[in-house]
Amino acid sequence: MKLWLGVCGLLLAANACAAEMQSKLDWLKTVAFASHQTDYSGVFVYQYGSHVETSRIVHVTEKDSEYEKLESMDGPKHEIIRHHGQVWLFGNHKMVQADSQQTKIRFPALLPDQLSTLSENYQVKEAGTGRVAGYNTQVILFQPKDNLRYSHKIWVHTDSGLLLKSEVLNDKNQVVEQYTFTQLKIGSEVDRSWIVSSNAMGATIKDKVKPSLNSTSKNVNSGWVADALPSGFKKTMEILRPMHGKHAPVLQMVFTDGLSAISIFIEPADSDEDDNEGLSSRGAVNLYHKVVNKTLLNVVGEVPSLTVMQVLDSVRYNGK
Repeated sequence: MKLWLGVCGLLLAANACAAEMQSKLDWLKTVAFASHQTDYSGVFVYQYGSHVETSRIVHVTEKDSEYEKLESMDGPKHEIIRHHGQVWLFGNHKMVQADSQQTKIRFPALLPDQLSTLSENYQVKEAGTGRVAGYNTQVILFQPKDNLRYSHKIWVHTDSGLLLKSEVLNDKNQVVEQYTFTQLKIGSEVDRSWIVSSNAMGATIKDKVKPSLNSTSKNVNSGWVADALPSGFKKTMEILRPMHGKHAPVLQMVFTDGLSAISIFIEPADSDEDDNEGLSSRGAVNLYHKVVNKTLLNVVGEVPSLTVMQVLDSVRYNGK
């Protein structure tokens, strides 16, 4: 009888944990879709160390359409417009249509639509409440189950589910980088006057757009593999793409675990200064590169430096 009661207790505890995790995933689904389905405009700050960047963002939805305009407020003016999965970059008095697969999704659209695999590699915890830009928020912490990725802490608007602040934390619980809204307007008061119809936008682009280097990228199956990727990282893209300053196209493979991404770049070594082995960082992004058997390998990832070094050392050619 005692054994049976013990088994029942374990089953009840397991069911309770499963129900709690499902509740958290349902909540996170709201967060993932809120950045696409909510009208909002505001100013947010990106910071790492003493470096600070300020951007203005406007996002509106109209019928089945989603429009987003992101404008830098520091230095030379740059603007990004997203519409129907297409991306246009404005800067230096020219307009370039970018490859939507190449343009990184940034704050506040940081969470993926598919969240089921996150629980395999992160513990998801509620971490209290707070206020950001005058709005009440629920704080959620993603703690990795290994030392090969960062912790992520997010502040979510309790009414709309919109992500208002995010931090990346290292293993000492120190902030590596953060995004946070400093001004924000949510709902019907958001300015929509800048929106044009998709036909009008298409005509404008046709008249002004200049071809992007990424327009000649092509999907490949190269035969290169990485044996030491952290668990949960799945390949989402493998392309051969031209890059500024390179004499030949460069192979790029992209992997993600849902919160972080790792890119591997592979090209022939050409004996210039870029071929020297080195490790560098920018906020949560670490870059490690070195030459192996006359091949230049670069690994860039939103993961600790130990991880990008481990991944690079495991890259090998496995044949086609």
